Amino acid sequence: MNTLDFIYLDWPAPVHVKALTTTRHGGFSVGPYTSLNFSNRVGDEPGSVRRNRGLLREALKLPVEPLWLSQVHGNRVIDAFDAGPGEEADGCVTGTPGVVCAVLTADCLPIFLCDRRSTRIGLIHAGWRGLAAGIIEEGLRRIHVPTGNLLAYLGPAIGPSAYEVGDEVRQAFVSHNSDDAESFTAVPNRPGHWLADLYDLARRRLRSQGVHEIYGGLRCTFRERELFFSHRRDGTCGRMVSLIWLDKTAR
Repeated sequence: MNTLDFIYLDWPAPVHVKALTTTRHGGFSVGPYTSLNFSNRVGDEPGSVRRNRGLLREALKLPVEPLWLSQVHGNRVIDAFDAGPGEEADGCVTGTPGVVCAVLTADCLPIFLCDRRSTRIGLIHAGWRGLAAGIIEEGLRRIHVPTGNLLAYLGPAIGPSAYEVGDEVRQAFVSHNSDDAESFTAVPNRPGHWLADLYDLARRRLRSQGVHEIYGGLRCTFRERELFFSHRRDGTCGRMVSLIWLDKTAR
């Protein structure tokens, strides 16, 4: 019996907004992908991924197959209505009940969005490259809701005590906004190395665009080995999936 564990969002979204992130437990994958890997692009057996995805649909009674994107660490966000199979993008939005948006992560930051009336939802895959390239700004533009009416939730990502980066990453942010320097802490005795706070960088961008109800941002995929995959920690590993959809039956 495969029992899936989910991390449900603690945010004041309307009842028919369904949103969660999986853990690494409860699937069919083996080896470094043990056991609930959802990515077909990390070397796992395709049959195991297929069974994991089927198990997810069954456990959650999903109305349709999630929209599986081909993620490229860019800043493209699409409307699910326009998406084809394996669409190359790092975020999606929708206002259609029953459509399931999905992003895969193993240290990068999943950002959930919904408006207070829950007529529109969105989900963004935000690594440092996407954040620096403006994926949050693009997601907020594509969701077509006044930003003051939005709620945001920062899902499980690598935490600020574990994410060491070089000067080039810090410079990618600070060259555009000097205030972003506050999201980086120098690593003692390692010149040119910094601890980056993805959560803080995301909050700064959301607030600068008028989103002030921001929740989550307390987990660490690197430190919480038993719960999460972490590419930075393990190299070859699986991917969790974050999902958001508007439940037609809960209205």
